[in-house]
Amino acid sequence: MIPVIAIIGHQDSGKTRLLVEVIPLLVERGYRVGTVKHAPHLEDVERPDSDSDQHLAAGASRVLLRGERVSSLTWEHEADDLPADLERLFTGCDVVLVEGFKHGPWPKIEVFRRGRELRREPLAGEIDVVAVVTSDHVALPDGVLAISPRDREAILRLLEELIAAAG
Repeated sequence: MIPVIAIIGHQDSGKTRLLVEVIPLLVERGYRVGTVKHAPHLEDVERPDSDSDQHLAAGASRVLLRGERVSSLTWEHEADDLPADLERLFTGCDVVLVEGFKHGPWPKIEVFRRGRELRREPLAGEIDVVAVVTSDHVALPDGVLAISPRDREAILRLLEELIAAAG
């Protein structure tokens, strides 16, 4: 099984920023990294009567949208198919980092910052997380590690521990 680790957090907490900073560091260490971005409003983008929607409606099991530099593979699926899809689609990867999917079955690292909503609290406690990456002083449940977002080495160590534990 390919190790999957979810990076979760409130909107605008810094999830994408953390990922784009750690991905090249993992690659430097020899990992082949796949990523998945939770896009709950993707169906809004894939409008009815688009060419790809018509292909799916006609019975195509997969539709590849191919641009000059990037491609996107589209298919209809059940809500709970993601774990099986990850195994199939990310063959050859050493780890898949998932942005979002806070209710998924994988180990989760939360990225937290207060932002404008001063009353916002970490998801840790509501959701099982192994660590919270934050520079804020927050109360965390017992056993949940707090890591500074500037401590890339500690974040990489945690990621490598999670990769090794899943393998």
